[in-house]
Amino acid sequence: MTPSRLPVLFIGHGSPMNAIEDNEFSRSWSEAGRSLPRPKAILCVSAHWETRGIQVTAMEKPKTIYDFYGFPPELYAMQYPAAGSPDLARRIQGLVKPVEVTQDQSWGLDHGAWSVLSRLFPHADVPVIQLSLDQGISPQAHYDLGRQLGTLREEGILIIGSGNVVHNLGRVAWEDTAFEWAAEFDDRVKHWILDGNHEALIGYQTQGPSAALAINSAEHYKPLLYVLGAIRPGESVHFFAEKVTLGSISMRSFRVD
Repeated sequence: MTPSRLPVLFIGHGSPMNAIEDNEFSRSWSEAGRSLPRPKAILCVSAHWETRGIQVTAMEKPKTIYDFYGFPPELYAMQYPAAGSPDLARRIQGLVKPVEVTQDQSWGLDHGAWSVLSRLFPHADVPVIQLSLDQGISPQAHYDLGRQLGTLREEGILIIGSGNVVHNLGRVAWEDTAFEWAAEFDDRVKHWILDGNHEALIGYQTQGPSAALAINSAEHYKPLLYVLGAIRPGESVHFFAEKVTLGSISMRSFRVD
């Protein structure tokens, strides 16, 4: 049975290798997936699909996209053959008006989506669509879209934002460590989420040096804004991954319901 309102998730996805490696992050995602009610469909907002204007995948069978290079062959052999949902794509077009949303027939599921979904729903038996990140709109506009899309939670749709609270590839250290500025900003974000201080989270560009380092390019942060927008009053937050690794990558993940 689908409850009256489905949870909303943010996943710090990190490396695509989490799709095939047995590690603390992949195990936490699998455990989170086992606790979820079965949705009618999944809407994923991934850091890895940026567009001009807003697009939504509307094909019956989205392809698995390998939007990375230099990884082992077994990662490129991964397939996530979930069905699409043209009906959900059309529902989103009607829901967020007067904003224009264009149907896409060429994208599919990028690794921000399938690397996470392969752990949450390993049988690929729930339809999935992706919504793109419009490069031309403000953080507030992303948040407002999340608020409108939150209505889908009452319709049996699971909303997932897939990115990273802290994501600075230019500062990566190839070891399991956390830079002070990265840990500081990640902790501030945690407390803003718990306090419901969405204004601070939307206004990340005014939050000082640690924020500027943590969000040097905002595509991995923006999916968080959709999740925040979809939260309803009185809901509780459960963090199921809380770690900064590689110096400058936060794997923070949480569920709200």
